[in-house]
Amino acid sequence: MAAKLLLISDAWHQTEIEAITGELAGAELERAGSGQEALNLLEACRVDAVLACLPLAEWTPEELLEGIQRINVSLPVVFRDAAGSLAAAVRLARLGAWHYAGPQEGPRELAERLLEAARFYRDREAASGAGDHAGEPWRAFLVGESRPMEQIHQVIRLVGARRCTVLITGETGTGKEVVARAIHSAGPRSKFPFVAVNTSALPENLLEAELFGHVKGAFTGAVANRIGRFEQAHRGTIFLDEISDMPLELQAKLLRVLQEREFQRLGSSETIKVDVRVIAATNVDLAERVRQGRFREDLFYRLNVVPLNIPPLRERRRDIPLLVHHFLEKICREEGLERREITPEALARLMRYDWPGNVRQLENAVEMAVALSGDRRLLYPSDFPLPAARPRPAAATSTPVIAVPDDGLDFEATVSRIERALLEQALRKTGGNKKQAAEMLGLKRTTFTAKWKSLNETGRAQACGAA
Repeated sequence: MAAKLLLISDAWHQTEIEAITGELAGAELERAGSGQEALNLLEACRVDAVLACLPLAEWTPEELLEGIQRINVSLPVVFRDAAGSLAAAVRLARLGAWHYAGPQEGPRELAERLLEAARFYRDREAASGAGDHAGEPWRAFLVGESRPMEQIHQVIRLVGARRCTVLITGETGTGKEVVARAIHSAGPRSKFPFVAVNTSALPENLLEAELFGHVKGAFTGAVANRIGRFEQAHRGTIFLDEISDMPLELQAKLLRVLQEREFQRLGSSETIKVDVRVIAATNVDLAERVRQGRFREDLFYRLNVVPLNIPPLRERRRDIPLLVHHFLEKICREEGLERREITPEALARLMRYDWPGNVRQLENAVEMAVALSGDRRLLYPSDFPLPAARPRPAAATSTPVIAVPDDGLDFEATVSRIERALLEQALRKTGGNKKQAAEMLGLKRTTFTAKWKSLNETGRAQACGAA
């Protein structure tokens, strides 16, 4: 079946478009003369990839990409910009663009990129059951099959189609925004905007205007009316990241929006009603912030309707191989490289590491490994120069871990129980792999094996004696 492509260009790109289409023999082509016409076509028909020639009148590439992703988040989008820059390429790649072609790429190279994107998209759709993940398109956002991830999937299935507010917690880098996007995509709001706001990235005096908008003259520099993020997210979802850093005065105004679904732009007395689903996220203990008087208790309960905790990567190591292969495929595709593979030894090293930066750190490590590997197809342990893991919190020295009762204890038996508990926990974390368990405890494998054998023999002897 021929690839179906959408070409977006203004009239002044006509000559270039003709040169590119000359290299797309056999492909089925749809054309759009503006960003809005392109979105209308995507709503009405299915395509395998999109080519957008920049600049477009009245549309920034970011606005176009966001509009396309609202319709189909996984559709590959290739940008062509004869006056392109590295900064623009990096910015659009981070937003999810498939490829950014600058002036150095001719029509043939660009056509090959576009067809490659279409093939990848169709193959992925076919492999995932027409792209719907057994009726769950939001699964495309999430990588992992561990028990904690399955629990997250179950929550998304339950709340995706509802308007209830969700509070996502977890360490930095665990993927809280990715989960928020999956929730958004799991219900009818997926056809409308997903608007993300990092509440800690803006100064207090600008955050209110960013969220609720302002009218001309509301403050110095307000030279025109501007709608806020809540209006932009109407009928869709607003994601409030780092909600714990929101100033107390603004927390009161957010509480009113959650209760009444209405607000006023800064400098205006007009009340604006919105239908918005709110998802908030934080990497700190909000309940503790409430106790400290740094976060409103009533707002906490309004946000914490459905709590969802994202566990750190070290607690779902089973997902590491899947994530590594996902990132390898993504990075090689974006860089135009042949597919890389990872050796079992390198993967074992990644499985043993604690990943204090979580999934984000793992992705950065894979990207660095691909860069360091040069033209090699295989990645080795030496390609992953991981930083030292963060130190574990030390136990308080004033209180011993084991208390000695007044009537004494059996020292040898107590030490044996502690040793057994440590060995069993290490074996559980490594799936029964004694070599990895020994490394986790800082022991030689022979020492680990001898201790395990001795503890088992002691246990059997005690059982026989008891009998």
